[in-house]
Amino acid sequence: MPLPFLTADRAFDEAADTALPFDDRDQWRRPYRPGPYRVGAAALLLLLASYVLFASVIIAVAGDTASATVCGVLAVFVIAAALRLLRMGTWVSARGLRHVGFFQTRTTPWAQVVTARTVQQPVRWLGLPRAVQGQALVLVRRDRQGDQLTLLTSHNGDFLGRATAFDRASDAIEVWTEEYSPQR
Repeated sequence: MPLPFLTADRAFDEAADTALPFDDRDQWRRPYRPGPYRVGAAALLLLLASYVLFASVIIAVAGDTASATVCGVLAVFVIAAALRLLRMGTWVSARGLRHVGFFQTRTTPWAQVVTARTVQQPVRWLGLPRAVQGQALVLVRRDRQGDQLTLLTSHNGDFLGRATAFDRASDAIEVWTEEYSPQR
């Protein structure tokens, strides 16, 4: 089974001479791999879902179908949460830039993008309320000059402890921005 998210860094390494190493630029791509904290949290959720599904089967065999159905639905929600957690991040294509959060997805066409730049600022550590000094890749939109959308941080689940991966991902997104956003 092909796992396209594993090829993002490899394609970047192999095509170091080109700024945008992907052949099909119309397809939405995340230009970095999901980080170990994000993958580990999703794996724990899937492990929890397997226990809940097993409990659902045992409850169904015992004869209580209503409780088994509730457990089965709960397991489906936990599986959906794990998959959504893996899907979170910043995606790019020739059509625009997409920021996928847990509950919300924002797509910004390249015509609305002014710039994407890396800045030093306090960032949230693993998405928790605690803030630490770090780097963030922020997006400035044409229609909202004062507002900046934080796309990536150096201390989120994808890049905590992986400074080189953060630099590579932010550089790749900045290159996509320079190539596809209209000149100011």
